[in-house]
Amino acid sequence: MSKASPSKVPTRVADPALESLFDVHEATLPNGLQVRLLANHQAPVVSLYTVFQVGSRNERPGITGISHLFEHMMFNGAKKYGPKMFDKTLESNGGRSNAYTSTDLTVYYDDFSADALETVLDLESDRMRSLRISQATLTSEREVVKEERRVRVDNDIFGLMDEELGTLVYKAHPYRWPVIGWMADIEAIRREDCQDYFRTYYAPNNAVLYIVGAIDPKKTLALVRKYYGNIPKGPAPAAVLNSEPEQKGERRAEVRHPAQSPALMLGFRGPAARDDDTFVLDVIQYVLTKGEGSRLIRSLVYEQKLAVSLMLDWSWRIDPGTILFYLALKPDSDPKKVEAALYAELEKIAREGITERELQKAQNNLRSDHLRELATNSGRAHALGHYEALLGDWRRLLTLPSTYASITNDQVKAVAAKYFAPERRSVVTLVPAPTEA
Repeated sequence: MSKASPSKVPTRVADPALESLFDVHEATLPNGLQVRLLANHQAPVVSLYTVFQVGSRNERPGITGISHLFEHMMFNGAKKYGPKMFDKTLESNGGRSNAYTSTDLTVYYDDFSADALETVLDLESDRMRSLRISQATLTSEREVVKEERRVRVDNDIFGLMDEELGTLVYKAHPYRWPVIGWMADIEAIRREDCQDYFRTYYAPNNAVLYIVGAIDPKKTLALVRKYYGNIPKGPAPAAVLNSEPEQKGERRAEVRHPAQSPALMLGFRGPAARDDDTFVLDVIQYVLTKGEGSRLIRSLVYEQKLAVSLMLDWSWRIDPGTILFYLALKPDSDPKKVEAALYAELEKIAREGITERELQKAQNNLRSDHLRELATNSGRAHALGHYEALLGDWRRLLTLPSTYASITNDQVKAVAAKYFAPERRSVVTLVPAPTEA
């Protein structure tokens, strides 16, 4: 039997068991709002996700961090429900809410009892239609975000190194600045910037609504039309140009900061989420760092005792992302020796690939993690939004198990050789500095 070609396109066959669970009703309102409805009557609860197609990649120098800042602004009252009323009303109906901002998306989500659906639609449509953007709110939330930045970046080793790595990996793309933004930009954002941002990126034509749970799709769509139908359409957001030049050699930087031990953070330029190599990298990530018996943790932490801990973060992005390694070292560790050990492991996987057992284990874990997410209403709503935004179609969640199952060792070797090449990497070394008095 001949081996599969490394360039083979991963299989995309829908899982019959998943297909039976995802009878999704789709609609688009005249104002451009897209709606995805999925009934699940196992319990009288509902999850609602509002996905705005905006993140830090949509920003520009001078207003970096506005996407994350605006996430905070959205909980400070609108025309009908004033300050603090959103959470108070939702929680009095047995619900809870939260939000997050990434490089590519801003997502708001609510979990609540099914009988509160109309109330929640009223709450969410109110802030999409007529959010209060006052100078007092901006001033208050700006200070909250500045303190968050001090804690998570300025006084955090991982945050400092991650920020430095972003500026190494990217020279032109908006991914080069952190999601939380540069401090000077956070301080400079004006109320007028927020108003323009709201009109453009929080308009219904830049949003998708995902409602999953104990609902009647037909009645729910009628409620969505009632509460969202008269929200004006906004201007079309400007397209993000990926003008990042090809990296032609290794890049390095040092961060000097008070610390007990050195540390390493490495980034390899990866593909965009829609590239088929993305799924092979998912397998490689699980083989290298999933569990205490994974290759890198076993070798560098337990056998060679070069690192105290190690992580690999390969997160999908709309545009080409970063394969990130972070290694916390022992006080007496030599970062160059640790680097060499890491590169030896990466070169080995590119040269020899992985064992059949490692491949099967990674595929099983990827499938189980995928199915585990789909076990709840919130997980299903999040998955629908995540796959539609990053892969272009929510139906890709149905084919993911077959995609992972079709990946071969030849593909693993080819993808590892391609993306772990020395000219694709950027390296940040933490050099412990004396603690300031």
